[in-house]
Amino acid sequence: MSVRTPDPDPDWTPGPENIQPPNQNQGWLTDVELADIRRRLPILYIEAVPVRVDGLGQVVELGVLLRARPTGEMTRTLVSGRVLYGETLRDALFRHLEKDLGPMAFPQLPASPVPFSVAEYFPLPGITAFTDERQHAVSLAYVVPVTGTCDPRQDALELTWMTPLEAASEAVSAEMEGGRGSLLRMALASVGQLR
Repeated sequence: MSVRTPDPDPDWTPGPENIQPPNQNQGWLTDVELADIRRRLPILYIEAVPVRVDGLGQVVELGVLLRARPTGEMTRTLVSGRVLYGETLRDALFRHLEKDLGPMAFPQLPASPVPFSVAEYFPLPGITAFTDERQHAVSLAYVVPVTGTCDPRQDALELTWMTPLEAASEAVSAEMEGGRGSLLRMALASVGQLR
């Protein structure tokens, strides 16, 4: 399982030689810096479960991303990404939702940036339910209603909408990377949909 990083530098545009200049945005890390930091410190992430709600605010569908791993294996995952230095949790959540779901998803961010859960990922399995072979990471997890059209971008192949019952199934959990099936069930429980 990998929590998708590094993020591209948003200030970089290809030049005539297509060589990326030195990073001027201090919130972004080079690949070498990120690898060095991952060996020394936990990295902060956000994760989001996009949902559709009915007129009463009850969750009727959950969105799960489909990705191809470098090995060719197909896995399911959630919207996720690093929180940058100097970035608020709200800004990081919005940035990753827009990056993964497209600019027309229209996420309805929570009034308070309090997550439904905190997931701690370790490179070694068995310490918690969550693993990331590259690093120790701490992830703040949110349920976020979206009202627009979702068009997955970046490395996601599709966004699959599921009923709460389908999302809680063992089959979906087995397709999720790094223990995210457990996190998806926690999201369902936090909105009263785990039966």
